[in-house]
Amino acid sequence: MSFAERIIIAEAPVRWQDVVAVARHGAKLELAPSAWARIENAQAIVQRIVASGDRAYGVNTGLGALCNVSLQDEQLSQLSHNTLLSHACGVGTALSDEQTRAIMCAAIINFCQGRSGLQRKVVEALLTLLNQHITPQVPKQGSVGYLTHMAHISISLLGVGQVSYRGQIMPAQQALAEVGLAPVKLGAKDGLCLVNGTPCMTGLSCLSLDDATRLSQWADVISAMSFEALRGQLDAFDPEIIAMKPHPGMQRVGSNLRRLLDGSEIIASSQGIRTQDALSIRSIPQVHGAARDQLEHAARQIETELNSTTDNPMLLGTPESYRVVSQANPHGQSVAMAADLLAIAVAEIGAIAERRLDRLINPLVSGLPAFLVSQPGVNSGMMIVQYVAASLCAENRQLAQPAVVDNYVTSGLQEDHLSMGTNAGLKLHRALENCTQILAIEYLLAAQAFEFLKEQRFGAGTSVAWRLLRERVPAYAQDRWLAPDIASSASILKDPGLLGAAFPELQ
Repeated sequence: MSFAERIIIAEAPVRWQDVVAVARHGAKLELAPSAWARIENAQAIVQRIVASGDRAYGVNTGLGALCNVSLQDEQLSQLSHNTLLSHACGVGTALSDEQTRAIMCAAIINFCQGRSGLQRKVVEALLTLLNQHITPQVPKQGSVGYLTHMAHISISLLGVGQVSYRGQIMPAQQALAEVGLAPVKLGAKDGLCLVNGTPCMTGLSCLSLDDATRLSQWADVISAMSFEALRGQLDAFDPEIIAMKPHPGMQRVGSNLRRLLDGSEIIASSQGIRTQDALSIRSIPQVHGAARDQLEHAARQIETELNSTTDNPMLLGTPESYRVVSQANPHGQSVAMAADLLAIAVAEIGAIAERRLDRLINPLVSGLPAFLVSQPGVNSGMMIVQYVAASLCAENRQLAQPAVVDNYVTSGLQEDHLSMGTNAGLKLHRALENCTQILAIEYLLAAQAFEFLKEQRFGAGTSVAWRLLRERVPAYAQDRWLAPDIASSASILKDPGLLGAAFPELQ
Protein backbone atom coordinates (compact mmCIF):
# COMPACT_ATOMS: atom_id res chain seq x y z
CA MET A 1 0.00 0.00 0.00
CA SER A 2 1.35 3.43 -0.94
CA PHE A 3 0.79 6.54 1.13
CA ALA A 4 0.71 10.19 0.07
CA GLU A 5 4.00 12.02 0.57
CA ARG A 6 2.27 15.34 1.19
CA ILE A 7 -1.18 16.59 2.10
CA ILE A 8 -2.18 20.08 0.94
CA ILE A 9 -4.99 21.98 2.64
CA ALA A 10 -6.76 24.19 0.12
CA GLU A 11 -10.48 24.34 -0.68
CA ALA A 12 -11.46 20.67 -0.81
CA PRO A 13 -12.68 18.91 2.33
CA VAL A 14 -10.00 17.07 4.28
CA ARG A 15 -10.45 13.32 4.76
CA TRP A 16 -9.75 11.42 7.93
CA GLN A 17 -7.25 9.40 5.88
CA ASP A 18 -5.27 12.62 5.33
CA VAL A 19 -4.75 12.99 9.07
CA VAL A 20 -3.60 9.37 9.25
CA ALA A 21 -1.16 9.94 6.37
CA VAL A 22 0.43 12.83 8.27
CA ALA A 23 0.31 11.43 11.79
CA ARG A 24 1.09 7.78 11.13
CA HIS A 25 2.96 7.67 7.82
CA GLY A 26 4.96 10.91 7.90
CA ALA A 27 3.34 12.79 5.02
CA LYS A 28 4.24 16.49 4.94
CA LEU A 29 1.38 18.88 5.67
CA GLU A 30 1.23 22.00 3.49
CA LEU A 31 -1.16 24.96 3.29
CA ALA A 32 -2.22 26.37 -0.05
CA PRO A 33 -2.17 30.16 -0.53
CA SER A 34 -5.95 30.24 -0.11
CA ALA A 35 -5.65 28.66 3.36
CA TRP A 36 -3.01 31.17 4.41
CA ALA A 37 -5.24 33.99 3.13
CA ARG A 38 -8.10 32.81 5.35
CA ILE A 39 -5.80 32.66 8.37
CA GLU A 40 -4.45 36.17 7.69
CA ASN A 41 -7.94 37.63 7.19
CA ALA A 42 -9.04 36.41 10.63
CA GLN A 43 -5.86 37.78 12.21
CA ALA A 44 -6.56 41.16 10.61
CA ILE A 45 -9.98 41.15 12.28
CA VAL A 46 -8.28 40.54 15.64
CA GLN A 47 -5.98 43.49 15.06
CA ARG A 48 -8.97 45.71 14.16
CA ILE A 49 -10.75 44.69 17.38
CA VAL A 50 -7.66 45.39 19.48
CA ALA A 51 -7.25 48.82 17.86
CA SER A 52 -10.91 49.72 18.32
CA GLY A 53 -11.18 48.58 21.93
CA ASP A 54 -14.51 46.84 21.30
CA ARG A 55 -15.03 44.05 23.81
CA ALA A 56 -14.75 40.55 22.28
CA TYR A 57 -14.49 37.37 24.32
CA GLY A 58 -11.02 35.90 24.32
CA VAL A 59 -9.61 38.70 22.18
CA ASN A 60 -9.48 41.41 24.85
CA THR A 61 -11.24 39.75 27.79
CA GLY A 62 -10.39 37.03 30.27
CA LEU A 63 -11.45 33.43 29.64
CA GLY A 64 -14.23 31.21 30.91
CA ALA A 65 -15.78 32.64 34.06
CA LEU A 66 -13.44 35.66 33.69
CA CYS A 67 -15.05 36.67 30.39
CA ASN A 68 -16.17 40.06 31.75
CA VAL A 69 -12.64 41.19 32.70
CA SER A 70 -11.36 43.63 30.04
CA LEU A 71 -7.68 43.58 29.03
CA GLN A 72 -5.51 45.80 26.86
CA ASP A 73 -2.06 46.37 25.36
CA GLU A 74 0.67 44.04 26.69
CA GLN A 75 -1.93 42.20 28.79
CA LEU A 76 -3.27 40.63 25.59
CA SER A 77 0.03 38.95 24.78
CA GLN A 78 0.50 38.00 28.42
CA LEU A 79 -2.98 36.45 28.51
CA SER A 80 -2.10 34.20 25.56
CA HIS A 81 1.20 33.21 27.17
CA ASN A 82 -0.41 32.57 30.55
CA THR A 83 -3.28 30.63 28.98
CA LEU A 84 -0.92 28.02 27.60
CA LEU A 85 1.07 27.68 30.82
CA SER A 86 -1.95 27.47 33.12
CA HIS A 87 -3.83 25.06 30.89
CA ALA A 88 -0.86 22.68 30.47
CA CYS A 89 -1.73 20.72 33.60
CA GLY A 90 -2.52 17.23 32.31
CA VAL A 91 -1.44 14.11 34.18
CA GLY A 92 -0.51 10.52 33.40
CA THR A 93 1.72 8.90 30.82
CA ALA A 94 2.37 10.62 27.51
CA LEU A 95 0.40 10.11 24.33
CA SER A 96 2.20 8.23 21.58
CA ASP A 97 3.92 10.39 18.99
CA GLU A 98 1.37 9.50 16.33
CA GLN A 99 -1.51 10.44 18.65
CA THR A 100 0.02 13.84 19.34
CA ARG A 101 0.78 14.36 15.66
CA ALA A 102 -2.84 13.57 14.77
CA ILE A 103 -4.02 16.23 17.22
CA MET A 104 -1.57 18.78 15.81
CA CYS A 105 -2.71 18.03 12.28
CA ALA A 106 -6.39 18.38 13.19
CA ALA A 107 -5.67 21.69 14.95
CA ILE A 108 -3.97 23.15 11.88
CA ILE A 109 -6.90 22.03 9.73
CA ASN A 110 -9.22 23.87 12.13
CA PHE A 111 -7.17 27.07 11.91
CA CYS A 112 -7.32 26.88 8.09
CA GLN A 113 -11.06 27.51 8.25
CA GLY A 114 -10.06 31.14 8.82
CA ARG A 115 -12.40 31.82 11.73
CA SER A 116 -9.91 31.64 14.60
CA GLY A 117 -7.66 34.70 14.36
CA LEU A 118 -4.24 33.52 15.46
CA GLN A 119 -1.11 34.93 13.85
CA ARG A 120 0.32 33.30 10.73
CA LYS A 121 3.69 32.86 12.43
CA VAL A 122 2.06 30.72 15.13
CA VAL A 123 0.57 28.36 12.55
CA GLU A 124 3.90 28.28 10.71
CA ALA A 125 5.69 27.31 13.92
CA LEU A 126 3.18 24.54 14.68
CA LEU A 127 3.52 23.31 11.10
CA THR A 128 7.30 23.25 11.48
CA LEU A 129 7.05 21.10 14.61
CA LEU A 130 4.80 18.67 12.77
CA ASN A 131 6.84 18.42 9.59
CA GLN A 132 10.17 18.27 11.43
CA HIS A 133 8.81 15.50 13.68
CA ILE A 134 9.32 17.52 16.85
CA THR A 135 6.57 15.99 18.95
CA PRO A 136 5.56 17.50 22.30
CA GLN A 137 5.18 15.18 25.25
CA VAL A 138 1.49 15.35 26.15
CA PRO A 139 0.00 13.69 29.26
CA LYS A 140 -2.99 11.54 28.35
CA GLN A 141 -5.34 12.49 31.15
CA GLY A 142 -7.05 15.71 32.10
CA SER A 143 -9.18 16.78 29.15
CA VAL A 144 -12.95 17.21 29.37
CA GLY A 145 -12.98 17.49 25.58
CA TYR A 146 -10.39 20.19 24.90
CA LEU A 147 -7.80 22.51 26.52
CA THR A 148 -5.09 20.47 28.28
CA HIS A 149 -3.71 18.41 25.40
CA MET A 150 -3.38 21.34 23.01
CA ALA A 151 -1.89 23.43 25.84
CA HIS A 152 0.89 20.87 26.32
CA ILE A 153 1.48 20.86 22.57
CA SER A 154 1.49 24.65 22.37
CA ILE A 155 3.89 25.39 25.21
CA SER A 156 6.53 23.78 23.01
CA LEU A 157 6.19 26.82 20.75
CA LEU A 158 7.32 28.88 23.74
CA GLY A 159 10.33 26.63 24.33
CA VAL A 160 8.69 25.11 27.41
CA GLY A 161 8.26 21.43 28.23
CA GLN A 162 9.67 18.25 26.74
CA VAL A 163 9.50 16.94 23.17
CA SER A 164 10.39 13.80 21.28
CA TYR A 165 12.91 14.47 18.52
CA ARG A 166 15.16 12.10 16.59
CA GLY A 167 14.43 9.26 18.97
CA GLN A 168 15.19 11.21 22.13
CA ILE A 169 13.23 13.10 24.76
CA MET A 170 14.70 16.58 25.15
CA PRO A 171 13.75 20.10 26.27
CA ALA A 172 11.57 21.87 23.73
CA GLN A 173 13.94 24.83 23.64
CA GLN A 174 16.80 22.56 22.54
CA ALA A 175 14.76 21.01 19.73
CA LEU A 176 13.61 24.43 18.51
CA ALA A 177 17.21 25.59 18.39
CA GLU A 178 18.28 22.52 16.40
CA VAL A 179 15.84 23.39 13.60
CA GLY A 180 16.50 27.14 13.81
CA LEU A 181 13.11 28.04 15.28
CA ALA A 182 12.91 30.79 17.90
CA PRO A 183 10.26 30.64 20.65
CA VAL A 184 7.07 32.29 19.43
CA LYS A 185 5.87 35.65 20.76
CA LEU A 186 2.12 35.31 21.15
CA GLY A 187 -0.45 38.03 20.52
CA ALA A 188 -4.13 38.65 21.22
CA LYS A 189 -6.29 35.49 21.03
CA ASP A 190 -3.35 33.25 20.06
CA GLY A 191 -3.44 31.35 23.33
CA LEU A 192 -7.18 30.79 23.24
CA CYS A 193 -7.06 29.64 19.62
CA LEU A 194 -4.36 27.12 20.44
CA VAL A 195 -6.24 25.43 23.27
CA ASN A 196 -9.77 25.70 21.91
CA GLY A 197 -11.87 23.47 19.67
CA THR A 198 -12.12 19.73 19.12
CA PRO A 199 -8.83 18.76 17.39
CA CYS A 200 -7.83 16.47 20.26
CA MET A 201 -10.78 14.12 20.07
CA THR A 202 -10.99 14.47 16.28
CA GLY A 203 -7.32 13.69 15.67
CA LEU A 204 -7.41 10.69 17.98
CA SER A 205 -10.59 9.43 16.33
CA CYS A 206 -9.07 9.64 12.84
CA LEU A 207 -6.40 7.15 13.95
CA SER A 208 -9.11 4.95 15.43
CA LEU A 209 -11.01 4.95 12.14
CA ASP A 210 -7.88 3.66 10.42
CA ASP A 211 -7.41 0.90 12.98
CA ALA A 212 -11.10 -0.05 13.05
CA THR A 213 -11.34 -0.21 9.26
CA ARG A 214 -8.37 -2.56 9.01
CA LEU A 215 -9.46 -4.62 12.01
CA SER A 216 -13.00 -5.12 10.71
CA GLN A 217 -11.59 -6.63 7.52
CA TRP A 218 -9.20 -8.88 9.42
CA ALA A 219 -12.14 -10.01 11.56
CA ASP A 220 -13.82 -11.34 8.40
CA VAL A 221 -10.66 -13.20 7.35
CA ILE A 222 -10.03 -14.76 10.75
CA SER A 223 -13.67 -15.63 11.39
CA ALA A 224 -13.76 -17.40 8.02
CA MET A 225 -10.84 -19.54 9.20
CA SER A 226 -12.66 -20.42 12.42
CA PHE A 227 -15.86 -21.15 10.49
CA GLU A 228 -13.94 -23.53 8.23
CA ALA A 229 -12.05 -25.21 11.08
CA LEU A 230 -15.38 -25.81 12.88
CA ARG A 231 -16.92 -27.13 9.64
CA GLY A 232 -19.63 -24.51 9.48
CA GLN A 233 -22.79 -24.79 7.42
CA LEU A 234 -22.38 -22.41 4.49
CA ASP A 235 -26.10 -22.05 3.81
CA ALA A 236 -26.18 -19.37 6.51
CA PHE A 237 -24.12 -17.14 4.19
CA ASP A 238 -26.22 -17.78 1.09
CA PRO A 239 -26.43 -14.50 -0.90
CA GLU A 240 -30.21 -14.80 -1.27
CA ILE A 241 -30.61 -15.18 2.50
CA ILE A 242 -28.19 -12.35 3.31
CA ALA A 243 -29.98 -10.06 0.83
CA MET A 244 -33.22 -10.48 2.78
CA LYS A 245 -31.72 -8.31 5.51
CA PRO A 246 -30.24 -5.51 3.41
CA HIS A 247 -27.97 -3.73 5.87
CA PRO A 248 -24.98 -2.56 3.77
CA GLY A 249 -22.33 -3.85 6.16
CA MET A 250 -23.94 -7.26 6.31
CA GLN A 251 -23.88 -7.55 2.51
CA ARG A 252 -20.16 -6.74 2.43
CA VAL A 253 -19.30 -9.23 5.16
CA GLY A 254 -21.39 -11.98 3.56
CA SER A 255 -19.61 -11.40 0.26
CA ASN A 256 -16.21 -11.47 1.96
CA LEU A 257 -16.93 -14.73 3.74
CA ARG A 258 -18.14 -16.48 0.59
CA ARG A 259 -15.06 -15.32 -1.31
CA LEU A 260 -12.66 -16.35 1.47
CA LEU A 261 -14.23 -19.82 1.76
CA ASP A 262 -14.59 -20.43 -1.96
CA GLY A 263 -13.26 -23.81 -3.04
CA SER A 264 -12.96 -25.24 0.47
CA GLU A 265 -13.13 -29.04 0.43
CA ILE A 266 -13.64 -28.98 4.20
CA ILE A 267 -16.80 -26.88 3.89
CA ALA A 268 -18.08 -28.91 0.93
CA SER A 269 -17.62 -32.24 2.75
CA SER A 270 -19.22 -30.91 5.93
CA GLN A 271 -22.58 -29.88 4.53
CA GLY A 272 -25.42 -31.42 6.53
CA ILE A 273 -23.36 -32.65 9.46
CA ARG A 274 -25.54 -30.48 11.73
CA THR A 275 -28.83 -28.64 11.35
CA GLN A 276 -27.37 -25.28 12.28
CA ASP A 277 -24.25 -23.84 13.86
CA ALA A 278 -23.94 -21.91 17.10
CA LEU A 279 -24.75 -18.22 16.73
CA SER A 280 -21.12 -17.13 17.08
CA ILE A 281 -20.50 -19.10 13.87
CA ARG A 282 -23.59 -18.50 11.75
CA SER A 283 -24.21 -14.85 12.74
CA ILE A 284 -20.83 -13.49 11.57
CA PRO A 285 -22.42 -11.40 8.78
CA GLN A 286 -25.03 -9.97 11.15
CA VAL A 287 -22.57 -9.03 13.91
CA HIS A 288 -19.59 -7.95 11.82
CA GLY A 289 -21.94 -6.20 9.41
CA ALA A 290 -23.56 -4.16 12.17
CA ALA A 291 -20.10 -3.06 13.31
CA ARG A 292 -19.26 -2.05 9.72
CA ASP A 293 -22.38 0.13 9.56
CA GLN A 294 -21.51 1.86 12.83
CA LEU A 295 -17.99 2.44 11.51
CA GLU A 296 -19.41 4.16 8.43
CA HIS A 297 -21.61 6.36 10.62
CA ALA A 298 -18.71 7.26 12.92
CA ALA A 299 -16.52 8.14 9.94
CA ARG A 300 -19.14 10.59 8.65
CA GLN A 301 -19.42 12.27 12.04
CA ILE A 302 -15.67 12.53 12.59
CA GLU A 303 -14.91 13.74 9.08
CA THR A 304 -17.64 16.40 9.32
CA GLU A 305 -16.07 17.62 12.55
CA LEU A 306 -12.63 17.62 10.98
CA ASN A 307 -13.88 20.06 8.34
CA SER A 308 -15.77 22.25 10.80
CA THR A 309 -14.86 25.49 12.54
CA THR A 310 -14.63 24.61 16.23
CA ASP A 311 -13.28 27.81 17.74
CA ASN A 312 -14.94 30.25 20.16
CA PRO A 313 -15.41 33.09 19.57
CA MET A 314 -15.71 32.85 15.80
CA LEU A 315 -14.52 35.71 13.59
CA LEU A 316 -16.65 36.34 10.50
CA GLY A 317 -16.38 38.76 7.62
CA THR A 318 -13.48 41.12 6.89
CA PRO A 319 -11.56 43.69 8.95
CA GLU A 320 -13.81 46.37 7.45
CA SER A 321 -17.04 44.51 8.21
CA TYR A 322 -16.80 41.78 10.81
CA ARG A 323 -18.76 39.91 13.44
CA VAL A 324 -17.42 38.25 16.58
CA VAL A 325 -19.78 35.47 17.64
CA SER A 326 -19.61 33.55 20.90
CA GLN A 327 -21.11 30.09 20.45
CA ALA A 328 -20.50 26.47 21.38
CA ASN A 329 -18.77 24.90 18.37
CA PRO A 330 -15.90 23.65 20.60
CA HIS A 331 -18.45 21.30 22.19
CA GLY A 332 -17.55 17.89 20.76
CA GLN A 333 -20.78 15.98 21.29
CA SER A 334 -20.87 14.53 17.76
CA VAL A 335 -17.36 13.09 17.94
CA ALA A 336 -17.83 11.89 21.52
CA MET A 337 -20.95 9.96 20.59
CA ALA A 338 -19.29 8.56 17.46
CA ALA A 339 -16.27 7.36 19.45
CA ASP A 340 -18.51 5.82 22.12
CA LEU A 341 -20.58 4.04 19.48
CA LEU A 342 -17.47 2.75 17.76
CA ALA A 343 -16.16 1.42 21.09
CA ILE A 344 -19.36 -0.64 21.40
CA ALA A 345 -18.90 -2.00 17.87
CA VAL A 346 -15.25 -2.88 18.57
CA ALA A 347 -16.19 -4.59 21.84
CA GLU A 348 -18.73 -6.72 19.96
CA ILE A 349 -16.22 -7.75 17.29
CA GLY A 350 -13.95 -8.93 20.11
CA ALA A 351 -16.77 -10.59 22.04
CA ILE A 352 -17.93 -12.80 19.17
CA ALA A 353 -14.30 -13.62 18.31
CA GLU A 354 -13.74 -14.85 21.87
CA ARG A 355 -16.78 -17.14 21.58
CA ARG A 356 -15.46 -18.57 18.31
CA LEU A 357 -11.97 -19.19 19.62
CA ASP A 358 -13.37 -20.84 22.72
CA ARG A 359 -15.16 -23.34 20.49
CA LEU A 360 -11.92 -24.08 18.65
CA ILE A 361 -10.19 -25.36 21.79
CA ASN A 362 -13.17 -27.22 23.28
CA PRO A 363 -13.20 -30.86 22.06
CA LEU A 364 -16.88 -31.19 23.01
CA VAL A 365 -17.87 -28.96 20.11
CA SER A 366 -14.77 -28.61 17.90
CA GLY A 367 -14.20 -32.15 16.69
CA LEU A 368 -10.50 -31.34 17.13
CA PRO A 369 -7.88 -32.39 19.72
CA ALA A 370 -8.40 -30.77 23.12
CA PHE A 371 -6.79 -27.33 23.23
CA LEU A 372 -5.40 -27.90 19.74
CA VAL A 373 -2.34 -29.89 20.72
CA SER A 374 -1.44 -33.45 19.71
CA GLN A 375 -0.70 -34.75 23.21
CA PRO A 376 -3.13 -33.01 25.59
CA GLY A 377 -2.36 -33.72 29.23
CA VAL A 378 1.38 -33.41 29.21
CA ASN A 379 0.76 -30.33 27.05
CA SER A 380 -1.74 -27.63 28.03
CA GLY A 381 -1.84 -26.42 24.46
CA MET A 382 -3.92 -23.32 23.71
CA MET A 383 -5.91 -23.51 26.96
CA ILE A 384 -4.78 -20.31 28.65
CA VAL A 385 -4.81 -18.01 25.65
CA GLN A 386 -8.61 -18.24 25.83
CA TYR A 387 -8.35 -16.89 29.39
CA VAL A 388 -6.40 -13.94 28.01
CA ALA A 389 -9.06 -13.30 25.37
CA ALA A 390 -11.80 -13.48 28.01
CA SER A 391 -9.95 -10.93 30.15
CA LEU A 392 -9.59 -8.55 27.21
CA CYS A 393 -13.27 -8.93 26.37
CA ALA A 394 -14.20 -8.09 29.95
CA GLU A 395 -12.08 -4.95 29.79
CA ASN A 396 -13.69 -3.97 26.49
CA ARG A 397 -17.14 -4.28 28.03
CA GLN A 398 -16.03 -1.71 30.59
CA LEU A 399 -14.57 0.52 27.87
CA ALA A 400 -17.83 0.28 25.90
CA GLN A 401 -19.61 2.25 28.62
CA PRO A 402 -20.22 5.70 27.09
CA ALA A 403 -18.04 8.57 28.22
CA VAL A 404 -20.34 11.21 26.75
CA VAL A 405 -23.01 10.76 29.44
CA ASP A 406 -20.52 11.50 32.24
CA ASN A 407 -21.21 15.20 32.54
CA TYR A 408 -19.33 17.53 34.89
CA VAL A 409 -19.35 21.26 35.63
CA THR A 410 -16.23 23.42 35.15
CA SER A 411 -15.17 27.06 35.14
CA GLY A 412 -17.44 28.39 37.88
CA LEU A 413 -20.68 27.15 36.24
CA GLN A 414 -19.73 28.78 32.90
CA GLU A 415 -18.95 25.45 31.22
CA ASP A 416 -21.66 23.27 32.69
CA HIS A 417 -22.12 20.60 30.02
CA LEU A 418 -19.10 18.79 28.59
CA SER A 419 -18.72 16.13 25.91
CA MET A 420 -15.86 14.15 27.44
CA GLY A 421 -14.96 13.42 23.83
CA THR A 422 -11.23 13.07 24.49
CA ASN A 423 -11.90 10.41 27.10
CA ALA A 424 -14.14 8.68 24.56
CA GLY A 425 -11.37 8.83 21.96
CA LEU A 426 -8.72 7.51 24.33
CA LYS A 427 -10.76 4.58 25.59
CA LEU A 428 -11.59 3.72 21.98
CA HIS A 429 -7.84 3.40 21.33
CA ARG A 430 -7.58 0.96 24.25
CA ALA A 431 -10.58 -1.03 23.04
CA LEU A 432 -9.07 -1.33 19.57
CA GLU A 433 -5.77 -2.57 20.97
CA ASN A 434 -7.62 -5.16 23.07
CA CYS A 435 -9.66 -6.28 20.06
CA THR A 436 -6.49 -6.59 18.01
CA GLN A 437 -5.05 -8.97 20.59
CA ILE A 438 -8.27 -11.01 20.75
CA LEU A 439 -8.30 -11.44 16.97
CA ALA A 440 -4.59 -12.24 17.03
CA ILE A 441 -5.35 -15.09 19.45
CA GLU A 442 -8.21 -16.36 17.30
CA TYR A 443 -5.87 -16.23 14.29
CA LEU A 444 -3.33 -18.39 16.14
CA LEU A 445 -5.95 -20.92 17.16
CA ALA A 446 -7.65 -21.13 13.77
CA ALA A 447 -4.28 -21.64 12.08
CA GLN A 448 -3.41 -24.34 14.59
CA ALA A 449 -6.75 -26.04 13.93
CA PHE A 450 -5.83 -26.09 10.23
CA GLU A 451 -2.83 -28.28 11.10
CA PHE A 452 -5.27 -31.11 11.86
CA LEU A 453 -7.31 -30.57 8.69
CA LYS A 454 -4.70 -29.92 6.04
CA GLU A 455 -5.25 -33.16 4.14
CA GLN A 456 -8.19 -31.34 2.54
CA ARG A 457 -8.05 -28.11 0.54
CA PHE A 458 -8.83 -24.89 2.37
CA GLY A 459 -10.75 -21.91 0.99
CA ALA A 460 -9.17 -19.51 -1.49
CA GLY A 461 -8.71 -16.80 1.13
CA THR A 462 -8.36 -18.85 4.29
CA SER A 463 -5.43 -20.77 2.83
CA VAL A 464 -3.68 -17.44 2.14
CA ALA A 465 -4.27 -16.34 5.74
CA TRP A 466 -2.93 -19.64 7.09
CA ARG A 467 0.26 -19.47 5.03
CA LEU A 468 0.74 -15.81 5.98
CA LEU A 469 0.76 -16.62 9.68
CA ARG A 470 3.00 -19.63 9.18
CA GLU A 471 5.67 -17.34 7.68
CA ARG A 472 6.05 -15.84 11.17
CA VAL A 473 4.71 -18.44 13.60
CA PRO A 474 5.44 -22.18 13.32
CA ALA A 475 2.84 -24.83 14.07
CA TYR A 476 2.37 -25.71 17.75
CA ALA A 477 3.70 -29.25 18.27
CA GLN A 478 4.26 -29.04 22.03
CA ASP A 479 4.03 -26.41 24.74
CA ARG A 480 6.26 -23.39 24.27
CA TRP A 481 6.39 -19.74 25.31
CA LEU A 482 3.21 -18.41 23.70
CA ALA A 483 3.43 -14.67 24.28
CA PRO A 484 5.80 -14.10 21.32
CA ASP A 485 3.41 -16.03 19.06
CA ILE A 486 0.54 -13.71 20.02
CA ALA A 487 2.76 -10.69 19.42
CA SER A 488 3.75 -11.99 15.98
CA SER A 489 0.13 -12.62 15.09
CA ALA A 490 -0.85 -9.13 16.25
CA SER A 491 1.97 -7.59 14.21
CA ILE A 492 0.37 -9.01 11.05
CA LEU A 493 -2.95 -7.39 11.93
CA LYS A 494 -1.26 -4.04 12.55
CA ASP A 495 0.75 -3.99 9.32
CA PRO A 496 -0.92 -1.25 7.22
CA GLY A 497 0.11 -2.68 3.87
CA LEU A 498 -0.22 -6.40 4.41
CA LEU A 499 -4.00 -6.77 4.34
CA GLY A 500 -4.49 -5.18 0.94
CA ALA A 501 -1.59 -7.11 -0.57
CA ALA A 502 -2.80 -10.47 0.71
CA PHE A 503 -6.53 -9.93 0.14
CA PRO A 504 -6.95 -7.36 -2.67
CA GLU A 505 -10.65 -8.17 -3.21
CA LEU A 506 -11.66 -7.84 0.42
CA GLN A 507 -14.37 -5.24 1.03
